Order: sequence, then C-alpha cells, then structure tokens
Amino acid sequence: MRDMGGERVQEAVASSVALLRTAVDRDWTAVRAGRVEWDCHHTAFHIAEDLIAYAANLAGRAQDAYVPFEITLDEGTGNEGLLHVIETTGALLTAAVRTAPREARGFHPYPFRSANREGFAAMGVAEVLLHTHDIAEGLGLAYEPPAELPEFVLTTIFPHVRPGPDHWRTLLWATGRGDLPGRAPVTEWRWRNNLVIPTDRLTLQGVTPASAADLRSGGDGGFEWVAGGPFQGTREAAEWMMKAYEGGVHRPEWGLFVLVRREDGRAVGGVGFHGVPDDQGRAEVGYDLAESARGHGYAGEALRALSDLALTRDDVKQLFATIEDTNTPSQGVATRAGYVRASSEEERTAHEEQDMDRTLRLYVRRGRPAAA
Repeated sequence: MRDMGGERVQEAVASSVALLRTAVDRDWTAVRAGRVEWDCHHTAFHIAEDLIAYAANLAGRAQDAYVPFEITLDEGTGNEGLLHVIETTGALLTAAVRTAPREARGFHPYPFRSANREGFAAMGVAEVLLHTHDIAEGLGLAYEPPAELPEFVLTTIFPHVRPGPDHWRTLLWATGRGDLPGRAPVTEWRWRNNLVIPTDRLTLQGVTPASAADLRSGGDGGFEWVAGGPFQGTREAAEWMMKAYEGGVHRPEWGLFVLVRREDGRAVGGVGFHGVPDDQGRAEVGYDLAESARGHGYAGEALRALSDLALTRDDVKQLFATIEDTNTPSQGVATRAGYVRASSEEERTAHEEQDMDRTLRLYVRRGRPAAA
C-alpha cells in the first residue's frame, strides 16, 4: 500500500486555500465560523497552528507532550498573508510525513498518546477540511472537498464510525457538523489513532480500516513484510475486520494487530480478536506468522502481551482460542501465552451448544476473579 499521507495533506491545503482565496477581501474577524466559537480569522489561524504542531511532533519524535512552541502572526497580517501561512505550515507537515520513517511515532494525547505518519497526516487533513467547512459556513461559501480526502480521514482515524454512502457527509456527521438519515446526532466526538502494544522484540500495531482493506485485496497493508508474509490468516482476519467496520461494530482495541519486529521494522505476522467480548465477557483470539518467521517465539510473545492487556479490563472475563487437534505448534503458542486446555465439559458445550467444529480444541485464559 503506497503511503499517500503527504499527498493528501497537500491536496487538502490546496482545496482549502483555493476556496478561501475567493473571499480574501472580506472581514474574517467580523464573522463567526459556523458552529465553532471562533471568528473566521481565528479559525483559519488555528488550521495553521495544528499543521505546524503535527509537523513538529512527528519530525521531533515528541514522546510525552507537544513540542513547546507556538507560532504567531506579524501585526497587521491580512487574509492573504494568513493563507500563505496555511500553505507554508501545510508544506511542512507534508514534508514531515513524506520523510518520516515507516516506524516513526510522535506524541498525540488521545486516545493512546501517539500517532504514526499516516495518523498525523489524517489529523492534519481533518483539521483543514473541517475548519474550512466552518469558515465557509460562516462566510456563506459552498465547500465540497475531493471525495478521497474525507475517505482517507475516516479510514485512518475514525475506525469506529460506520461508513456511509457519502464520505464527506459521514465525516461532518461524525464530528457534530451535520445529520445523517437513520443516525442520532453526534454531540461529543474524538478521532482514534491506532493502538500500539510494545513487547521485548515486537510492536503490535493496530490495523486501520485503510490498511485492512489493502490487506484484504492482496496488498501489504502499509507494512514491510518478511519473506512469505503476510500469511493467509492475516488476510482472512483483515476480511473479518472490514466486515465489522462496514457494519459499524468494529472497535480498534478488538481488531487486528500486525507484529512488527523491532530490530528491522519488518512485519512477521498477525494477532487479534474475532470481535468484541460477548455479554459474558468472552473474546476469541487468533494469530499466525509468516513461515520464515516461525520458530523464534514471536507468536507467543505477541499473544501474551495482547492477552495481558485485554484481561486488565473489567468487561473481560475469559479469552479463548480454537485450535486444530493436530496443530501442536499452535497449541504450544497458546500454552506459552498462559492459555490452558479447556475442561472436557467446556469443550463438550462448545461442540454441542456453540457449534464448534469437533476437530478443534479449546484453549482458555481467564481473568482474575472479581473481588468479594
């Protein structure tokens, strides 16, 4: 999957500036920007502030807070000068995204305190599109960005939002700026960058809908894979994840993660859940590795880390894996990750009442009992 983040930022800024330049002779300080509390001038400057902040955090690899600086406008800067600032800060974010290594991450406060280059690009595009919409609404202008831009934002940082037939209207609805038939109005919202879970030798990187769609269609999902990867199980998991996303039930913490080796940044396999926990607090796990990466303990290391994190949640009581009775290597992975073979009664129930294939064996890992 080709990285298009830099191009998307560039395209969003060009679309915004082209529209706003048609109203450059208006007094932007006298008009409120749509539903936000700022005037149009302040809102336009806020676009530039966000673009430079994202560029700085990505380029500077900020870890715990934003890089501590601010930009200001020279006194008397008019609307044309302000547009030049937006173009310039957009170019800086574009450059930061294009030159950042694949594994680079920088600080962003929510929800998981970091973002990768695609995440920063998507946040920058979102700020440009949404606040250009706000300014246009205040100035009475019609604004319709290129369709691929809101799609990029939605599939990168809004994985929890069910896609609609129109990407732009869906993004406006998801950010409290419009209505969608059959969906309740949104009053509070936040985007969601991908979750990354570190282990000693790996990072488990949450797969976005954009990456899952590419994996499903035979691409690399934006990862650099070892020989023979991704294995078929990862592609099948991407297919399941896309079905959940398209149905509006995907939750990033309960999706697919790609295992990336720290030593060289190469992806070696996949691990994840088959969906959110059921009403009894049970969730199913699955995992696979490219054949060339097997025999090093990567799958067990990843499964243990993912399971440890999931079982810290109050709504998770049990994790389970179903494994072919002849697949002893996979059974060993589960065992090393703290799973145990289920009791004969539990397996009988799974076979008879939950329609589990009789060639499968059930392995479980339970959470801590609730305090009395």
